[in-house]
Amino acid sequence: MTKDNHRQQFPALANKAYFNYGGQGPLPEPALEAIYEAYKRVQLGGPFSGEVGAWVVQEAMLTRRAIASELTVPPETIALTEDVTVGCNIALWGIDWKAGDHLLLSDCEHPGIVASVMELQRRFNIEVSVCPLAATLNEGDPVAVIADSLRPNTRLLVISHILWNTGQVLPLAEIVKVCHEPPLTPPCQGGGQESFHAKSHKVRVLVDAAQSVGVLPLNLIESGVDFYAFTGHKWWCGPEGLGGLYVSAEALADLHPVFIGWRGIVTDANAKVLGWKSGSQRYEIATSAYPLYAGLRSAIALQHEWGKIEERYAEICRLSKYLWQGLSELSDVECLRTSAPEAGLVSFRLTNGMPHKKLVDLLEKQGIMVRTILNPDCVRACVHYFTTEAEIDKLVGAIALV
Repeated sequence: MTKDNHRQQFPALANKAYFNYGGQGPLPEPALEAIYEAYKRVQLGGPFSGEVGAWVVQEAMLTRRAIASELTVPPETIALTEDVTVGCNIALWGIDWKAGDHLLLSDCEHPGIVASVMELQRRFNIEVSVCPLAATLNEGDPVAVIADSLRPNTRLLVISHILWNTGQVLPLAEIVKVCHEPPLTPPCQGGGQESFHAKSHKVRVLVDAAQSVGVLPLNLIESGVDFYAFTGHKWWCGPEGLGGLYVSAEALADLHPVFIGWRGIVTDANAKVLGWKSGSQRYEIATSAYPLYAGLRSAIALQHEWGKIEERYAEICRLSKYLWQGLSELSDVECLRTSAPEAGLVSFRLTNGMPHKKLVDLLEKQGIMVRTILNPDCVRACVHYFTTEAEIDKLVGAIALV
């Protein structure tokens, strides 16, 4: 399928230059139709009937399978959620925290996750520290920064795979390895001072995957990651209100359900609760907007019509480099990265004194959609594999005139 034909599937692209895929992707027409048909089927069958009940179970199974294929994991490791934040909260609150435990997160995490960690700290009296990954955008080693920030009492690391504010892609497998493997030199015993950074146990890793799912070729089994929370409404261009959480088979045993409902439990013939469902389905709660499942599967399937994930990722990188080069040539623009981006997020700041919010508003009046980021203070433009050079030229040209 050509790019032009592919773009015609997205009604939102007809009258604008869209660069907000990291906030929400446009819903393609086939996905919209799939959602409508699913809602219609529910009503024709009777929304609370044996027929529709069996259909819901089938829809959930098919959706877990479709997602699992994209992440290269078994379907039973996927819990269907509403969004990234819900998935992260399942992992954050499901750990059996003890006073004095340590949680490490980066200085580039989304405020929603930071707020959850702050409440964990208040509720359970855990220790929280922040490692400076923002400084490694153009130089430095994020793996080394994380390794140096681990403590003997660290239980969880919270990071993003692609940083939402700067677009930096973190080396996930290497980070997980540092967290999972014990130190080569054990801590001093007896009269000596224990090494502050040493650890003697496996540190679990929770990943905010809002910007990586639908962008990067992924194999979560190979990465070794414990928890991977994602959404379908950004780079997959699915419907808002549907995402998921991957929980590794090993991490499953230690993560207790906190938000609990009938979808996650097993009962006998007399409705007596017997325990949790096997796999990650135990973290699912209750009634959801089931017709969205068909919409997400349709959106994922449409991506495959253009090419393999490796080809789509390569095109994202090519186009983000094209945008980065165009912006770098403007005298009043400074790109945060000093080299071409490794994903579709391109963050930049104005050096002429114009407030970034004013620039975003001016561009939207011209049919160009970008957004502000508050920390660091910048503007973020996102390119997808079906973004065109003409759209990028329009964006760069409009900025040149402000």
